Amino acid sequence: MVEQLAEGDRTAGELSAVVREEFGVSQPAASRHLRVLREAGLVRSRVEGSRRIYSLDRDGVEAIGEWADRLRQLWGGSLSALGTEIARGQRDRRYESKGSQQ
Repeated sequence: MVEQLAEGDRTAGELSAVVREEFGVSQPAASRHLRVLREAGLVRSRVEGSRRIYSLDRDGVEAIGEWADRLRQLWGGSLSALGTEIARGQRDRRYESKGSQQ
């Protein structure tokens, strides 16, 4: 839904159809998800006639980006070190496996 809204405003029906087709999500579940996104400040809605039009709330999306940046700064080094240790363990297991086969 967020990706669709990044391309431009969409009606609730359009968004519901996309998530039903791509993910098998029912219309009621899509409506609940839109409500959660709206309550989280990520999307806005307006009524035009009988249709509800959704758009991204740029301020909300920016706030999420800033939050993600802070997490990257906090965890970046630790996650990099974890990745190194995982790779080292995998490499060691391969060597041990080759040694036991000879």
